[in-house]
Amino acid sequence: MRKIVMSAFLTACLCASALSVPSLSARDRQEILGGGYRIGARDLLEIRVFGQDKLNTTVRVSEQGKITFPYLGEVPVEGLTASELERRLVQLLEKNLYRNPEVSVRILEFQSKQASVLGAVAKQGFIELIGRRTLLEVITAAGGLMRDAGKEIIVFRQQPDGTSSPLHIVVDDLMQKGDPQSNIVIEPGDTVMVQVDKTVPIYISGEVKNQGVLQVLKSRIPTLTQAIAQAGGFTEQARKGKVIVTRRDSGGTEKKFEIDVTRIQSGKDKDFQLEENDAVFIPKTWF
Repeated sequence: MRKIVMSAFLTACLCASALSVPSLSARDRQEILGGGYRIGARDLLEIRVFGQDKLNTTVRVSEQGKITFPYLGEVPVEGLTASELERRLVQLLEKNLYRNPEVSVRILEFQSKQASVLGAVAKQGFIELIGRRTLLEVITAAGGLMRDAGKEIIVFRQQPDGTSSPLHIVVDDLMQKGDPQSNIVIEPGDTVMVQVDKTVPIYISGEVKNQGVLQVLKSRIPTLTQAIAQAGGFTEQARKGKVIVTRRDSGGTEKKFEIDVTRIQSGKDKDFQLEENDAVFIPKTWF
């Protein structure tokens, strides 16, 4: 009867461990319940010995992969699953102190396998890497990209020699095109930096439905037809064949472009790419 009660106790502890960790997916819970997670440095462990309260302890794994356990001193634990550590502690306690000890190990914090996510995400901070985690999964766990996310995500990865090797991922390739090569596997210790974009103005006036300033991301400045669409489109009196774009270079020199939007709309000409601070004017048709 005691063994049945103890078995139920151990199962309950293990289930509580899996479900108490915040933001774990069903796959994460399954891995913990199945004993797949391997303990590493900085993990926080709760160890219970049935009927021996003086041995119960909450301890953090050292950088050297060890814990200090009552009466046993330092015990190497890195690389073990919770169930493997339970068996190791049972063996050590039987050898040194107790007969048939019942031990449970619960992982309270998963600190050894983390990546940090910074920049234009909803929730900056550390993401636990339990099992295989891709870049897209890590960004999703961080709440997703913010509106001011730039064109690129940089993953900084420390090499064995201590140097950091940056991996550059194009946001559109990952998020829109679904390029599998862009959705790299994130490793413990990686830093994922989502570039923060800045807002720049495009000025639009004349025969559009909503004149004014378009605030757009610098990495995603619209084309001429896109800007006109964002301004509500042409009015009925717009002279589409004589749209004027005024641009100033860094030295202040002004340059004007006259663009026939009807040719763009018919596919005869390529759309005109606007730049920061461009002024678009749509004249009126006189009948």
